[in-house]
Amino acid sequence: MRMLLIAPAFAAVAFAQEQRELLERIRGLEERLAALESGLSVPGQTEPARKAAEAPATPEAPRSSEVSLNAYLDGYYGYNFNRPVGRVNLLRAYDVTSNGFNLSQATFVLERPVELAAGRRFGMRVDLMYGQATETLQGGAQNEPRPQVFRPLFQAYGTYAFPLGSGLTVDFGKWASSLGFEGNYAKDQINYSRSYWFNFLPFYHFGFRSSYRINDKLTATHWLVNGANQTEDFNGFKSHHVLLHWKPAPSLAWSIGYYAGREQRDVEVVLNPRLPSLPTQPGLSTSVIRPRLRGRLHVLDSYVSWGVTSRWTLVGEGDYVVNRAQDTSPPAIVYGGAAYARHQITPKFSLGARFEYLRDKAGLFSGTNQTLRDGTLTATYQLDTGFQLRAEYRRDWSNLPFFLTAEPGKLKREQDTATAGLIWWIGGKEGVW
Repeated sequence: MRMLLIAPAFAAVAFAQEQRELLERIRGLEERLAALESGLSVPGQTEPARKAAEAPATPEAPRSSEVSLNAYLDGYYGYNFNRPVGRVNLLRAYDVTSNGFNLSQATFVLERPVELAAGRRFGMRVDLMYGQATETLQGGAQNEPRPQVFRPLFQAYGTYAFPLGSGLTVDFGKWASSLGFEGNYAKDQINYSRSYWFNFLPFYHFGFRSSYRINDKLTATHWLVNGANQTEDFNGFKSHHVLLHWKPAPSLAWSIGYYAGREQRDVEVVLNPRLPSLPTQPGLSTSVIRPRLRGRLHVLDSYVSWGVTSRWTLVGEGDYVVNRAQDTSPPAIVYGGAAYARHQITPKFSLGARFEYLRDKAGLFSGTNQTLRDGTLTATYQLDTGFQLRAEYRRDWSNLPFFLTAEPGKLKREQDTATAGLIWWIGGKEGVW
């Protein structure tokens, strides 16, 4: 009888021991999981805190990231209340047509960034773009001597990080311009439609871009490029841009830049390239323009972004542009700015607003000496990661009759549009594209 009582007692002791061991293993796994999670980026985490979290407690073997292949699709339906001739929205960069379904852009992005932690100092990026945005950026002879050669190639550059001081990074190739606050991909913008300043300032450049990190808060950048919107140079003169980016606090960033160069052609455009009489590629012109235009373009551009709270973001932009055909020509001046506000009402829903002012004194932007204004309200709903809905109402107005109507030759001072946008993106690239 005693043996029958002892056996269950031993069994109870063994079971209790197994429970203790199991609990210890669970605690160990929880500690390992917490250690792993501490190295992940958390939304709203400050930059210093994120870098501290990324620093390993003990040396680890370098980890090499894979190539990121990404796809982006942006389509919209727009309605212009002027019902303009040809369904044309004037002064728009991407939402250029109305009263129909349209493809703004379909883009493929291939990227492998520099990763110093893994011992890799080189990287590269290629953006292939198709759709209406391609025609705006690359489609016409106003941008390129031979636009057909580079039409789908929005960005293509290689990067190398030199072990110099606190870090010198050099890119070579074609990249999106950072003049102006707004960028190419609508998913990363406060508004769906682009501002006058995005449409007016350069879209891209080709050449060398060098960035040096002076300290944790200040970065200096210099460009040596063919010019504004020139993959192939059309005058042989190289343009320069100097940019300072200051981030005194995680929620505050200020960029100020100065761009200067000769943006006048020195050879005639060949719009319909045929087999050339000289042994060269079709479309390359050897017909020199006389007299040579030696005037310069000057752009002073600055913008400030402030995350007032986790829900409110405010942005201000100011620009001053001067262009001359010749050194002694009267200046064509454009100046003004834009103000933005965004309120993140819920994690998935936000409202964004923009007001901008552009004084086009010599018609350098619009072809007419006029004053332009834009007021835009945009609602954004993030259905899921990689799927976004946009609804926008925008009003453009001028101090002169300028905007198209349904009656040819009859112009109005204002243009009102309503737009619905659908945006999809997939791939391993995170954050702002």
